[in-house]
Amino acid sequence: MKNKNIGFGITGSFCTFHRILPVMEELAKENQVYPVLSPAAREWDTRFFKASEFRAAVEGICQRGSITTVVQAEPIGPKKMFDIMVIAPCTGNTLAKLALGITDTPVLMAAKAHLRGGRPLVLAVSTNDALGAASRNIGELLCRRDVFFVPFAQDDPMKKPRSMVALMERIPDTLEKALEGEQIQPIVP
Repeated sequence: MKNKNIGFGITGSFCTFHRILPVMEELAKENQVYPVLSPAAREWDTRFFKASEFRAAVEGICQRGSITTVVQAEPIGPKKMFDIMVIAPCTGNTLAKLALGITDTPVLMAAKAHLRGGRPLVLAVSTNDALGAASRNIGELLCRRDVFFVPFAQDDPMKKPRSMVALMERIPDTLEKALEGEQIQPIVP
């Protein structure tokens, strides 16, 4: 995939941040990557990253500032800013809000605005309840036109039997298939 404008939404599954940075780097080599940060990704210091350091890393990779407000995200659809958008990681909270049409964060507004133009949205699930409460939202979104999933699997079946996380290294392959209007298979290897 080359010369694409890629929206890269980041929500608050902090333990997976270290896995998305190399993917962003790979995508940014031959594409324009536009980071869109949820308030949690933008503001919360965690044991994994300080918010300011994470944001600096993302903006350094993408060579541009982040979209950090709903107002900044709204023109994405009308201006057709992205060829494709990915949300990685996509938390259970974000899945629920997408399924219900709630747009109260920059990432959700970006996704809604992007989908409005009939362009593909790729979700990289990361939630401790994918096989619990979030399963209904995953099912709902699997049925949606222009929504695609990065393959995902249980990350710790013994200690967290309902938890699933996307295979983040599969994001580039999933984006390519989604640009062709196809869901990469298998979704759950």
